[in-house]
Amino acid sequence: MGNLRKFLVPFSFLYGVITFVRNKFFDWGINSTYDIPVKSIIVGNLSVGGTGKTPHVAFLATFLSKTKKTTILSRGYGRKTKGYFQVNPTSTASTVGDEPLQYFTQLAPDVSVVVCASRTEGVQKIISEIQPEIILLDDAFQHRKVKAGYSILLMDYNKPFYKDCMLPAGDLREYTSGKKRADRLIVTKCPEDLSIDIKKNICLKTGFLDAHVYFSNIVYGNVLNFDNQFVNSFGGVLLVTGIANPFPLYNHIKETNKVELVTFPDHHAFSVMDIQKIHTKFDLLEDPNAVILTTEKDFMRLKSIVTKNELERYPWCYIPIRISLDREEEFVQEIIHYVNTI
Repeated sequence: MGNLRKFLVPFSFLYGVITFVRNKFFDWGINSTYDIPVKSIIVGNLSVGGTGKTPHVAFLATFLSKTKKTTILSRGYGRKTKGYFQVNPTSTASTVGDEPLQYFTQLAPDVSVVVCASRTEGVQKIISEIQPEIILLDDAFQHRKVKAGYSILLMDYNKPFYKDCMLPAGDLREYTSGKKRADRLIVTKCPEDLSIDIKKNICLKTGFLDAHVYFSNIVYGNVLNFDNQFVNSFGGVLLVTGIANPFPLYNHIKETNKVELVTFPDHHAFSVMDIQKIHTKFDLLEDPNAVILTTEKDFMRLKSIVTKNELERYPWCYIPIRISLDREEEFVQEIIHYVNTI
């Protein structure tokens, strides 16, 4: 792996120069930017995947929608359709993507969800057709063709951007100088009870003021079956994931249950053959109380693939997650202040 990384370093340098020049063109006004005319918040990161954008966007949408007409705009990664599309009750992961479908399932009808690869087109159509008071742009930090009024940058505690390098040798989409465009930083997937000294050290290394940095951790919910009923007890676990980083969930399950992990690429489009292979592996487990467990995001893709007959024979379940944020009330008040400012 080390030799491969060394081989990729020149390509990382080239990629970094290209993204740096591109960003400068936007900074200098050479490339045009569409200023979103309504209140808008970008949630994104400097690296590719795995920082936990989905639960953070859902967190924002949940409290904002109590007082404001709120819309989430997502690219709809992994969908088989193109163009602008508003998520509705008949939508599937293949038509809108797993994350938008998850937002809709969790938040509708209080929040509308739209997918569009072109953020500019998406924003303009949302304003004309939905007329929201606030737009949340999921994973749009590098989409400089639109300019939101507020930007939130996420950073994985376990893989901070100050220890990373540019693609393809590392996971950074742009140089860390891009952090200057963010109004606030949230360090995600933190251990519980993170010490004040560690927090201050992270703030120092990221270059953000202490008051502008928040720390969040994952909170796992009750396990549900594919009919959304609670699963009160189970034994061993065959953990099936198609997300960027399955290990936080794996470690969480391992604390109380014997677990075997089956991984697929992020946003993997599960096939009938995949399901058959998973069932074959499950049949080899000796625990009669074992379950097949997946993430809520994977559930959005799996629920249309696993048949009713298979659900009667195999105990498919999923586990929802949410975030817990330190200084939550302070953060919420900051966002509300921005939204309410004329």
